[in-house]
Amino acid sequence: MAVSAVGLAGTAADAARDRARDRLAALQRPTGGWQAQVESDVRVAAEDLLLRELLGVRTAEDTAATARAIRRRQRPNGTWPTFPGGPGERGATVEAYLALRLAGDPIDAPHMAAAAAYVRAAGGVARADARARGWLAVCGLWPYDRLPAAPVELLLLGRGAPVRLGDWSCRARRTAVALAVVGAVRPVAALPFDLAELDSPHPPPTGPGGVGGLAARAWRRYGRRPPRGRRARALRLAADWLLARQEGDGSWGGRGQTVWALVALHGLGHCVGEPVVVRGLAALDRGVRVVPGPDGPVREVAGCRSAVRDTALALRALGAAGTPAADPGVVRAACWLRDEEVRRPGDWQQRRPHVTPGGWAADCDNDGSPDAADTAAVLLALPAVRGSGDPHRLGPAAARAAAWLIGMQDADGGWSRADGGRPRRWAGLLGDGLLPDVDPPATDVTAPVLEALCRLGHGGTAAVARGVAWLLCQQERDGSWGGRRGVHHVHGTGAALLALAAAGVPPAHPAVRRAVTWLDRRQQDDGGWGEDPRARRDPEWVGRGTATASQTAWAVLGLLAAGERTGAAAGGVGWLVRRQRPDGDWDESEYTGVDEAGDPYRHDLYRLAYPLWALGRYTRGD
Repeated sequence: MAVSAVGLAGTAADAARDRARDRLAALQRPTGGWQAQVESDVRVAAEDLLLRELLGVRTAEDTAATARAIRRRQRPNGTWPTFPGGPGERGATVEAYLALRLAGDPIDAPHMAAAAAYVRAAGGVARADARARGWLAVCGLWPYDRLPAAPVELLLLGRGAPVRLGDWSCRARRTAVALAVVGAVRPVAALPFDLAELDSPHPPPTGPGGVGGLAARAWRRYGRRPPRGRRARALRLAADWLLARQEGDGSWGGRGQTVWALVALHGLGHCVGEPVVVRGLAALDRGVRVVPGPDGPVREVAGCRSAVRDTALALRALGAAGTPAADPGVVRAACWLRDEEVRRPGDWQQRRPHVTPGGWAADCDNDGSPDAADTAAVLLALPAVRGSGDPHRLGPAAARAAAWLIGMQDADGGWSRADGGRPRRWAGLLGDGLLPDVDPPATDVTAPVLEALCRLGHGGTAAVARGVAWLLCQQERDGSWGGRRGVHHVHGTGAALLALAAAGVPPAHPAVRRAVTWLDRRQQDDGGWGEDPRARRDPEWVGRGTATASQTAWAVLGLLAAGERTGAAAGGVGWLVRRQRPDGDWDESEYTGVDEAGDPYRHDLYRLAYPLWALGRYTRGD
């Protein structure tokens, strides 16, 4: 039921906008960009400790501080969820428990006993997911033979093979190669304990069935006796492949890819003191924040960093709030973004060999990982910095980025994050839970790309027409669109409405009306919107959850794009005004972002920049 806020004083929204604008401007870094704090799933912290144990670089101080972070996320029933307020999850609980055993927590401590009881009741470690069992294997607590893995010889297969490395998305390839190496060399960090206390009387699962099960059994059978010369050649090729793809910041494009690349390189004999490992660990350390806690320092480990995306979002929000293009902070940010343009070739060209490089990645110094949605975010931020003329020489970069986006469009009209073309189904079967999701076209990637292309004058092109047709076909029967970069249907619906408006689809269009009706019905009694991360898989949670500032702003932005200024939109603005903190920010502990593996996370800039953007559009009458 929509909440009316006709009586909302314009001065209240103006004041809230100005406070938020000042707060966001104050967070700009001296280099010119923004870099938000990110909080990730507890598994990221646990895996950080396990990696450092394998490499022999785990310190007592880091262990104690990380263990505090893990303990404080445990639920009263002994489990660990993957997001605040979520249910206990088997894989997360097994990994968190293992990390705490590594930290020295006794098995008879109440919190450990409760966790062990849950794992036993859930079927033991054998019923944990492949990600958890992968780390158990690295720690010598699970047989490698019982893990899904493609053989490293996959790198030797050519274009005509029925299964090849190119079947995965370009980002998943880095994890695929690393995991193939790990499955071949089988590194082990021998721990001074086992996990017998997690054993369950229930029989373990027999393994996946169908084509996926047949593939897994075939790879395992092959892996027991691979041709020696062929395996050695494949391992040399894999090592060279991984070394060639280390990014300028030392990562392999993301934390998960970096962690598994370091495990693989360790298994291949690369020592901790070698530059490639030093730089990789330094990249991981940049995602760590140590904060004070009641029992000592707490070491929080984030799964992703996205300075380019953060800077683009901040600039767009500031521009919507009226910050002039000549503002010194805006000028610094524009120059910083200009210098982060991706100009070199990358793995994405395996599917688009004739497309010229352009665009931006989510983070700085990740020239091998351009991202369509982040490129669109930068392009949409350009009106805030262009002003009159092109004083920061952004025009050529924008033209290159637009051409790159058009060249990366999928055959069916949508856009994926980083690949032009849909990965083969084999990729998902061979990964079986260890690899990130394949990278199909997504609503909340396609939508900002369409919006950016329209803003740059490509609204009448065939690419935009096909993209709009694809977007309209993706609308759910209830009127919403699902998202893969934000949680989930509120994000996708808001993004789709912004894109359709930019493409000239009128507010009276039936798809727009259905979406407005869906947002109206999902608005909560106090005027806000919220959606739980479980909505990705459970229809019962679609559009339902604790109201948050970021999700309320997404809904308001979508409604404003659809021509709605009263009723639900005004009610959402009223919610933002009432919930704003005196310092101009908002409180938001919920996870509303989604990473490329589909895992939710909390992004501290979302709760500030999106509300500012919404308030800016509302107060200027958009």
